Amino acid sequence: MSMYRNTIWFLNGIHHYTRSGYEAASKDFQPQDLDVSVVGRSFMITGANSGIGRAAAMAIAKKGGTVHMVCRNKDKADEARLDIVDKSGNTEVYVHIVDMSETSEVWEFAEAFKKQYPSLNVLINNAGCMVNKREENSQGLEKNFATNTLGVYVLTQTLIPLLQKSRDPRVITVSSGGMLVQKLRDDDLQSEKGDFDGVMVYAQNKRQQVVLTQQWAKENTVIHFSVMHPGWTDTAAVSTSMPQFHQMMGERLRSVEQGADTVVWLALSRAAARTRSGQFFQDRQPVPAHLPLAWTHSSDKEIQSFLTHLETLARAVRSKPDPELKSQLSPSTPQFV
Repeated sequence: MSMYRNTIWFLNGIHHYTRSGYEAASKDFQPQDLDVSVVGRSFMITGANSGIGRAAAMAIAKKGGTVHMVCRNKDKADEARLDIVDKSGNTEVYVHIVDMSETSEVWEFAEAFKKQYPSLNVLINNAGCMVNKREENSQGLEKNFATNTLGVYVLTQTLIPLLQKSRDPRVITVSSGGMLVQKLRDDDLQSEKGDFDGVMVYAQNKRQQVVLTQQWAKENTVIHFSVMHPGWTDTAAVSTSMPQFHQMMGERLRSVEQGADTVVWLALSRAAARTRSGQFFQDRQPVPAHLPLAWTHSSDKEIQSFLTHLETLARAVRSKPDPELKSQLSPSTPQFV
């Protein structure tokens, strides 16, 4: 079944995820969808100093939005901000230095942001990582999971009350079509079992993001939630994490602007707000979150188990100092396995 999933996914990707796939899909785009001004609306974008995040920040700034760039590297973030301000003419662009792999740092930032700012209209969960060797953060959490899943969960959950108070609130999570080859695993969130494969761990995290988005949509009807696949995009992260794939695809990879297009459409357009909350998008269209005959659907019990484990971890991060938390997250502690 794994071979089937991978084969179908790759053949589908060659047709739809490449630059030519975007060019074909864009023929059906409605240009007026992005003929909007968002002056007075605020947008938070994680991982906004490079790649898809930076392209989205630039596009939103050009439409007049207030942009909160959440970045790990201050020098790169400041350089990106200056470029965005210069090219957009919009000075309402702010930098917040946060390492999304450090979960307690994410929670502290989100709590502080709620106190400092009266509203947040759109949250874009873009930051991600693909670490190909198993590493842990300072709290003993596997880094891919900490960044791609738990960081997204903690940031979003903490900011939901602020979003609910805002006009036309939206949450957009940048996932990956790679999640189509993965069925949700609720019994090994820390990737402690078996051999460690960074690509598959990343894909599993992206499946987790889709499940989270569907759950959030059910629980928070005031907010519009969506998750999307940017296609195979030529970013520094792809060239670093998957050098062979990057070299093989070459000019067939999408530009960062093409990769960010659906993020921007979901964040800005009225058309996006009219779609059903909780869906998985590709090139401005909702698409299935499962390949046909791939057996990647999860039972309600499996989803609830995943959500329970996630919330248990989040609560531990919020209540324990780092050394104490790390000892609780050791492999000998059953509830966190």
